[in-house]
Amino acid sequence: MAKKAMIEREKKRERLVAKYAVKRAELKEIANDENRPMEERFKARLKLAKLPRNSSATRLHNRCQLTGRPHAYYRKLKISRIALRDLGSNGQIPGMVKSSW
Repeated sequence: MAKKAMIEREKKRERLVAKYAVKRAELKEIANDENRPMEERFKARLKLAKLPRNSSATRLHNRCQLTGRPHAYYRKLKISRIALRDLGSNGQIPGMVKSSW
């Protein structure tokens, strides 16, 4: 189980990304537009730099919804391999059977 603080930090980042997504996209569009004057593009870059760092989508990290584990994460199921194995062993995932040979 991951630390509660790490799970809460990740939730905070998700909220910040959602809050600033539109503003960040607008500033990036202005900054990358070659037809605009250089001064306007530079001001957009400065405004972009003043936004919180945790509002950037690249700072998000996938975590298991059951345990908070950051590694061995299945995107389709949104859980880690360990949680998947436990659920499968308990018979809580339809069609999944334990394999042995």
